[in-house]
Amino acid sequence: MHPDLPPLREVIARHGLSASKALGQNFLFDEHLLDRIAAVPGELQDIAVLEIGPGPGGLTRALLRAGARVTAIEMDRRCLPALGELQDAFPDRLTVIEGDALKLDHDAIMGEPHAVVANLPYNVGTALFVRWLGGQDWPPRWTSLTLMFQQEVAQRIVATPDAKAYGRLAVLAQWRTSARLAMKVHRSAFTPPPKVMSAIVHVEPAAMPSGVSARQLERLTEAAFGQRRKMLRQSLKGVPGALGALEAMGIDPQRRAETLAVEDFVGIARLLG
Repeated sequence: MHPDLPPLREVIARHGLSASKALGQNFLFDEHLLDRIAAVPGELQDIAVLEIGPGPGGLTRALLRAGARVTAIEMDRRCLPALGELQDAFPDRLTVIEGDALKLDHDAIMGEPHAVVANLPYNVGTALFVRWLGGQDWPPRWTSLTLMFQQEVAQRIVATPDAKAYGRLAVLAQWRTSARLAMKVHRSAFTPPPKVMSAIVHVEPAAMPSGVSARQLERLTEAAFGQRRKMLRQSLKGVPGALGALEAMGIDPQRRAETLAVEDFVGIARLLG
């Protein structure tokens, strides 16, 4: 049995909340849509879930309804009273932490394998995503990432070589995870409506290629796509050993970074040690 909760709009009105542009907030009120988002990662009954930027708790409610044990990190203290009401309604199922998700150790906070589900604030979404994808320890403590981004960013994560959206984010996302666009969310679903469309990306860890340093791959893609209109011989000349690795792999140094497959970048990084 789920507790009978007042409509989210009523909660927001009662607490005098409005979406903060500075914090990149946009509120979702459609309970059916929120339940669909909470269903993307699969069965959540008694699963530990980390949520970033819950705001007044729309998605949080959907995750709790799905049976998850939720830890929510929120830096906007205006939202804490509304989240406190949810804590009262779902005793022992919701932990709220006030703080900046970019500065906190998520693994230490969670203490167990966990799914990450979040309608990410637009201004920190990419930075958090790159952090979740990083590090040499693999598989990570998160079992899946179900994240809402601006549609343009979502398309960059799942893009393939030669596509306009293909770049560093695609390589970092795809070299040891499977990433898919799970659903699109129309701008009209939000209050206030953002200027752009949004999309949900679902990411699951995959096998990590052997002999590859994550840090090396990050440096390599940063150089290659930092000057994406330039040929590889120009963009990679500052990376020690990179031009020799291209030659060893039979990759024409006159190609541009966007023409290389994820496996090509992995191969170059492996040769760089």
